[in-house]
Amino acid sequence: MAWYGQVKTADWANPADVKRSIRSVSILKDGRAVFNIAGNKYRIVVWINYPYRVVYIRFIGTHRMYDAIDAQSV
Repeated sequence: MAWYGQVKTADWANPADVKRSIRSVSILKDGRAVFNIAGNKYRIVVWINYPYRVVYIRFIGTHRMYDAIDAQSV
């Protein structure tokens, strides 16, 4: 819920804004980002539509589950 609250109030116009807001985020290509949550137990892969300020969740899972996917294509 902490991640959700932070993202809900965010106003990210570009990947640099995301990185300034949440330093541990991994920025991928084409608007994708990977967040570590719950004390680094889980990962969330999102696609961010910067012009509209919308974050689409593409994947939520453990690190083991994350290792089995291609974060760029989910």
